[in-house]
Amino acid sequence: MEGKVWKFGDDVDTDAVIPGRFLVLNTPEELAAHAFEGVRSDFAENVKENDIIVAGSNFGCGSSREHAPLALKGTKVGCVIAKSFARIFFRNAINIGVPLLECADTDSIDENDKLKVDISTGVIENLSKREKYQATPLPDFVREIVSAGGLIEYTRKIID
Repeated sequence: MEGKVWKFGDDVDTDAVIPGRFLVLNTPEELAAHAFEGVRSDFAENVKENDIIVAGSNFGCGSSREHAPLALKGTKVGCVIAKSFARIFFRNAINIGVPLLECADTDSIDENDKLKVDISTGVIENLSKREKYQATPLPDFVREIVSAGGLIEYTRKIID
């Protein structure tokens, strides 16, 4: 996948991804309209399909609610790349079908850089800077869950 970078820092909590006042909404599309509303008012209106969120450490900290990865899924971002993820957020995102990659080199990536990401190998090419970074690739079975659209769709696929 290829996309433009939206850059965030460390400790981006789930309330920053989707403010609490929008938790009455339950579909990815409804939530996407308010993604990062309190911290990046331009995000929901300008994010494009396959754009890539890049952040520092502990992305998705805070509450364990699924609304945050649902909002990201609704924006149709290609993936989220961070130095590290809050454990529950990581699992919720995979279960919802949002691809995540851990990469130590996110400080080298800037806002609006164009990236090409290979989820299966973890190779991230910064097309703007002509650099490559290595993320930890997701295990095959986790990629299968994400590719299926989440754990429910994956389970349906293997049961049928």
